[in-house]
Amino acid sequence: MSKKVGNRQKKTFVCSVCGSENYRMEKNVKNTTERMGLSRYCSKCRKHTEHKEKK
Repeated sequence: MSKKVGNRQKKTFVCSVCGSENYRMEKNVKNTTERMGLSRYCSKCRKHTEHKEKK
């Protein structure tokens, strides 16, 4: 059986300070057009920084 393809896709989030790819999350691409930005913990910087969606 094949998996149903939906509106949700996995997106990679990159630290805006050091540039490391730390998080992967699902995002509904049908309803949103702009890139998400989240405040998450970066293990390389050892602090909470802004993580933006990778191109």
